[in-house]
Amino acid sequence: MTEKFFEELPDGDSHLREVKILAEDLCDGIFLKMKRDQVRMPDGKVAIREYLTHPGAVAILAILDDGRVLLERQFRYPIAKTCIEIPAGKLDLSEDPLACAKRELSEETGYTATKWSYIRRIHPVISYSTEFIDIYLAEGLSSGKSHLDEEEFLDVFAAPLEQLIEWVEQGVITDVKTTISVYWLDRYRRGLVSPSLIE
Repeated sequence: MTEKFFEELPDGDSHLREVKILAEDLCDGIFLKMKRDQVRMPDGKVAIREYLTHPGAVAILAILDDGRVLLERQFRYPIAKTCIEIPAGKLDLSEDPLACAKRELSEETGYTATKWSYIRRIHPVISYSTEFIDIYLAEGLSSGKSHLDEEEFLDVFAAPLEQLIEWVEQGVITDVKTTISVYWLDRYRRGLVSPSLIE
């Protein structure tokens, strides 16, 4: 059987959509909420969908003047593993994503940037969460003093892109926002993509 090309698919997505018919709150956490909805599927049958609502987050691909990428190493409790990641953080209620990116970069690493660009929005866990992450490129960095939250412990360091690609391919880096950012940066340096300059 030969699969269709995307252009051969039906117009629109109404034949795929599910419609909420009943909503239930299962758990109210500090910032995550667990929901259980009944939905009507395209064939008319009813199914259950459980998912987490998340306020959204930002991630920062911060490039030092020598070309190295600013990174963090921190313990992630849900997977019981210390991870290498780019700086990131969740949005406060009604917070502008760029303002959040600037705040998180400064708080976690002590760095500020003179040039900010928008890379893209990703949805890291589309099967059970509403979470999105807006990724920004930060350049023209100046170092300063970090201001970590009380419950935050991390190492800040820098590594060249080649090392990051190696770590992704070896499975040392498994974090999705960092993996996507590493491959985007590789394409950016080869002139294949460009971000949207903000300021």
